[in-house]
Amino acid sequence: MTGLPKLHIAVLMGGWANERSVSLMSGNGVADALESRGHRVTRIDMDRQVAARIAEAAPDVVFNALHGVPGEDGTVQGMLDLMGIPYTHSGLATSVIAIDKELTKRALVPQGIPMPGGRIVTSEELYKNDPLARPYVLKPVNEGSSVGVAIVTDSSNYGNPIRRDAEGPWQTFDHLLAEPFIRGLELTTAVIDSAEGPRALAVTELKPKSGFYDFDAKYTDGMTEHVCPAEIPENIAALCHKYALDAHRVLGCKGTSRTDFRWDDEQGEAGLFVLETNTQPGMTPLSLVPEQARYCGMSYADLVEAIVAEALRVFAGRAGNGGTDGHT
Repeated sequence: MTGLPKLHIAVLMGGWANERSVSLMSGNGVADALESRGHRVTRIDMDRQVAARIAEAAPDVVFNALHGVPGEDGTVQGMLDLMGIPYTHSGLATSVIAIDKELTKRALVPQGIPMPGGRIVTSEELYKNDPLARPYVLKPVNEGSSVGVAIVTDSSNYGNPIRRDAEGPWQTFDHLLAEPFIRGLELTTAVIDSAEGPRALAVTELKPKSGFYDFDAKYTDGMTEHVCPAEIPENIAALCHKYALDAHRVLGCKGTSRTDFRWDDEQGEAGLFVLETNTQPGMTPLSLVPEQARYCGMSYADLVEAIVAEALRVFAGRAGNGGTDGHT
């Protein structure tokens, strides 16, 4: 229990990003949990008048349950900073960096956090030559929830080189991140903040029933098996905890984050790579942070209140530092 006073909390959800449906599920789940604890909740489905709607509601704090652009990329964070309203999760600078996979690499790799190599390519380049040896992965630079991810193999039906008419992210995005494909296990670790500092919760292995852990596998019930805690060696689990905490600290994440990994189990510790750190992980019934929190003895409502409590603590610290951004 967090000992939170009864608050007026605006839950910001929806929006127009590719992850709108997921955000609505997260936001409504959060709102229900807050109401169950006696808080007054205003649910706001984000539109272009969102600043006016938040100002009219005049909440004590905003729970940011948006996923993708503009709720996760610093845009909403900057707006709320200007309005002087406390909000959950990471601040402007962290959000700008973490949603961009290339900027994330530049921040984390020099700090000793292993990530796959690769480079940014244009769609036009793909139609001429493969940017990397197959198999390789193509993903949008600034989307979450595995939106628009493609694995290009020798046996894929994309063509060699990729055909213009082949269905894939190259038809939607002008620039993509190309990374070598890492065989093995899909792992993830959540981190949650408190007054005592951040702590890693657990390691979950994700086992899609078919294909890979894409958007549909993440949010369709029954399509992915979650093994929590993951059945992996203790040293690999400890490394997942370490890298997730390191990424959380280096990026300046607040509230909660989730770091995703691939582990080539034939390579031992050298086969563990960070793929990305999500600054606003999902809070749906199938989401991983609530699942790991539950494994650690924290109910969904406890988790939601803990995130709100951290937002208020960060805001109070920011005010005490003369208005510098306590989120960054």
